[in-house]
Amino acid sequence: MYPGFMHWWREAQRHADAASCHAEAACGPGTGHHRHRREQHEGFEAMEDGAGSFGVRRPLRFMAHRLSLREEQVAELAAILDELKTERAQAAVDHRRSVGTIADALAGEGFDDKAALEAAASRVKSAERLRDAVVRTLKRTHAMLDADQRKQLAYLLRSGQLTI
Repeated sequence: MYPGFMHWWREAQRHADAASCHAEAACGPGTGHHRHRREQHEGFEAMEDGAGSFGVRRPLRFMAHRLSLREEQVAELAAILDELKTERAQAAVDHRRSVGTIADALAGEGFDDKAALEAAASRVKSAERLRDAVVRTLKRTHAMLDADQRKQLAYLLRSGQLTI
């Protein structure tokens, strides 16, 4: 579902609940007549709490739904995506560290070639580790899926609905 649609959908549901609740005698202000909708949709609110980060939960939910994964496949995919998330986080740390080293190389009286080369080399090593992690993830995902699920995953990648 498109994220911008969630606000509209919640508002429509809230107004529909209010209209149906006012018809009942037990409902009214202060009676918590919207409590049942909040409890029913706690999952949506929890999913939106980390809106700034695209961690493991959302790709996992999306892939589980679109690929019709079985329970054991979902558990294995969660472990696979968690490892990839860790590698990406480490690559981000390495990138920030190299930016600091490059800034130090520029800050001195003369340009520090050695520090700049070391920072660039660390970026290359980090990119290679990330590349290897992505390939491992793809290999493990391929082995886990059946033929129809692999075809659906390939379609999602080609259409741009899912990125690596």
